[in-house]
This record gives sequence, structure tokens and C-alpha cells, in this order.
Amino acid sequence: MAGASMSESCEMQPEDVRIIRALQVSPRASFASMADALGLTEGAVNRRYRRLCADGVIRVAGMVNPGALGQSRWLVRLRCRPGSVTAIAGALAKRDDVNWVAVGAAGCEVTCATQSRTQAQREELLGQRLPRTAAVLDINAFAMLRQFMGGRGHYWAALHGVLSPEQEAMLGSDGPPFTESPVVAGDPVRLTGEDEKILEALAADGRASLVDLATAADSTPGRVSRRLHALLQQRVVHIDVEIAAAALGYHARANLWLRVHPSAVKNVGRTLAREPEIAFAAAISGPYNIHAVAHCRDFDELFEFTSDRIGSLPGLQSMEISPVLQHVKQAGTLLSGDRLVGPENPPERSRDGSDRSATRGRTGKRS
Repeated sequence: MAGASMSESCEMQPEDVRIIRALQVSPRASFASMADALGLTEGAVNRRYRRLCADGVIRVAGMVNPGALGQSRWLVRLRCRPGSVTAIAGALAKRDDVNWVAVGAAGCEVTCATQSRTQAQREELLGQRLPRTAAVLDINAFAMLRQFMGGRGHYWAALHGVLSPEQEAMLGSDGPPFTESPVVAGDPVRLTGEDEKILEALAADGRASLVDLATAADSTPGRVSRRLHALLQQRVVHIDVEIAAAALGYHARANLWLRVHPSAVKNVGRTLAREPEIAFAAAISGPYNIHAVAHCRDFDELFEFTSDRIGSLPGLQSMEISPVLQHVKQAGTLLSGDRLVGPENPPERSRDGSDRSATRGRTGKRS
């Protein structure tokens, strides 16, 4: 992989992992409320959060769900000419409608996820640009039919137990933030110009204060608070806590392509969603009817996980394991080596700034 190893600049401390878990539970919780729950000082939480962001360990960002806007989502597998993968993966990662890009299969395969906001945008990529790219030898596109796990949904189950139930309750945790749902909403949400500006600001910083969001949207903090709450409730956006998996010791990542008996797809998908190694799982169209992404500490753990726990699932007919050689883009965030590369570090915030306007407790509620 290009870039330096995470361990060269960042040594994770127990307090760092606890802060990451607190952000998972309540991404927009104030530093003050996190400090109260963790038994740390507000200044310590602020400094550690800023360092985690600066070192590319975490990034908090608002992720738009195109399904709530009536648009479909697709997974794409590209087989490329040797030597062309880096350029193709890099070009895909620069597109706003591609939010996940990985290189696998000994450097000859690129897998990406698209979430085009319009049909024309999707057709331009899948129907015109990629098929006409000379270095692309083969292209397979699969529509997502049902999402079982993903985004904040996986909740990094591997970190369960880092905080006590009492500590999570202090942060406003009321259970996993993702529930299984259709990929495309039956009644699409229509966004206003103000909504678009709020979403753009959240994409840059998911913890942006209500004051900052109001400035970006040319609105007031009170109105922005109501619109943000509505957008979260309608699942137009979720506040995602992106984590560099290598920083927590997960160095073996793989795309899993499962062929399951049609009658078992729902049960297998729901079972995968409960596995701590699984970061994403969805039912898809095509010869493989379930796609999942697994994060394990090493290949031996990946082998044990796929052979013992996935291999024994009722209804499983076959499985392809495609190790990820390099993540180029992860949930809308570019990576350099094993580090997340986002906007500049978030500004330091005081009790009278974003800590006051960020939500305390459940995401989307006013402090």
C-alpha cells in the first residue's frame, strides 16, 4: 500500500478507543457530555479527538442516503488490464457519486459502490464511461436490493463492551442506529436548497455546530436544528463515524460474494448483520445474491470466520472471498495507505461554541 503505516504516527491508547466508541454511540454529542460519560476532562476529549482526526484514524461526516431520495444504489466489479488499476481506482474515487472503492484480486480488480443522485449520473458512469474505458476488460454491476448492515449500522460491534451500558446511556444510546430497510424509499424525499447546503456542510464535518450549519445554509440555528432532525428521521442522511480499520488492529479485509438459496437470503443477511466482523451486508442482483465486507485482524482469523461461522450458514451454496489489497475510498472518505484523508482538522470548540449547539444524547436532538 502507498503511504505510511498507521503505527508510524499514531499509537492508540485506551482513552482513544473509548472516545471512538462514544462517537459511535452519539456522533454529535458535545465534548462536555462525552467527558462526563468517560470520566475525562473536556479539554482531554477535545485534544484526543483532534489528534485522532489529524492522524487519519477517524472522521465524522454526514452521509446522504440516495435511496431516501428515490435513487438506486449499485455495486460494480471491474476486471482491469495489469498496471491500470491504480489510475482507474483513483479516477472513480474522485467522483462524488462513488462512495467506496477497493482494489483486490492481485491488483487486477476494482470494486466500487455507486450512489448516484440522478438516473442520468448513473447512466453516464455505468452505461457510458466505464464500458468505453479501454483498460476495463470486464464489468459487472449489481443493484442493491435490501441493506442488512452498513454505514453506522455496523456500529463497529467489535467495540461492544468498551463502554459500560451506563456510560452509553449517559450519551443517549438507545440501541443500534441502523435497521434493515429497503434500499429505495417508496415515497422519495424532496430536498430544498437549504437542505442541500446543510448536507454539504455535514459532508465536510458531521459535528459542525448548528451555528456553522446555519451560516452555510443562510438560515438560523433553530430552523437548521429542526431541518437536521427531520433529515435524520427521514433517513436522508446519517452521521457516520469512519474508522481506519488498521488503527484498531484489523489488517485483513475482504469482499465476500455469497450465493444463497433464495429462501434463505433474508436469514443469512440478518445473521451477517449480527457478526462483529461484518461492516456491510446487502442482498444484490446477479449470480451472487449477497455481498458483504469483512474486517478481521489477520488472514488466519478471516479463514476461521469464513469457514466456521459463514460456511455453516443454512442455505449457503457457495462463497467467493476476495481479499482487499487497498482501500482507496471508504464511505466517501479518501484513504492514503491506511489513513483517512478528509478536510482540514475540525476547529477547536468551547462550551460556548459547537459544544453548546452539538446534540447532547441522541443524534439530531438539540442540547
